[in-house]
Amino acid sequence: MTSTDIDKSQIAYARLAGFMFLFVIAADLLSMFITSRFDVPGNFAETAHRMMASEMLYRIGLCSGLIGSLCTVFLAIGLYVAVKPLDNNLALLALVFRLAEATLGGVLNIFSFIVLKLYIGADYRNAFDANQLSALVHLSPGSDIVAIFFGMGSIFFFYLFFRSTYIPKVLSVLGLFASVLVPIVCFGGLISPQHAKMLQLGWLPMAVAEISVGLWLLIKGVNVRPRDS
Repeated sequence: MTSTDIDKSQIAYARLAGFMFLFVIAADLLSMFITSRFDVPGNFAETAHRMMASEMLYRIGLCSGLIGSLCTVFLAIGLYVAVKPLDNNLALLALVFRLAEATLGGVLNIFSFIVLKLYIGADYRNAFDANQLSALVHLSPGSDIVAIFFGMGSIFFFYLFFRSTYIPKVLSVLGLFASVLVPIVCFGGLISPQHAKMLQLGWLPMAVAEISVGLWLLIKGVNVRPRDS
């Protein structure tokens, strides 16, 4: 394979990553938008009633989250191929973290479907009282743990972008800063759950970074030619 072919391959995979950045964000936001409408904090019976009334819509929300986890694999592969000429070991480490994120996200989706059965299954509802069921369905801190793996993978990918001329420096700096912030926010939520809602504001830089970099990669690809000194 010639150098030109390698460059074209990098650009193609970078554009794939750009599209997947935007698609995964859209799938995850759709999932959160749909499923959050059903949750009535502290009221298991009302939440169950809403789910039974619109079970298909809720399942669509869960499936949207599952699609986001599946497409994270394509995003990770696209980013890996785009940056591996810079440092294959770091690129591989970033890939491993993002694949672990996708795997844990899939497990979390399995748990979400199990929770749905607890809400709508008469046999399960009869086996526990409302307080026990409410405690069970809010037991897992899984989303924060998944996000920590996401943040670690994102740190390494954006660090490699920062070392290169592939994307504008301002985007790589924003992405690196936002990526470092994610594990801090998530560990903060695990350590101090009462401040978890306030800490969610720490996700805003990542949202801006992923949308901006996603659009750049989709439209421009990566600049694999070194700048003139």
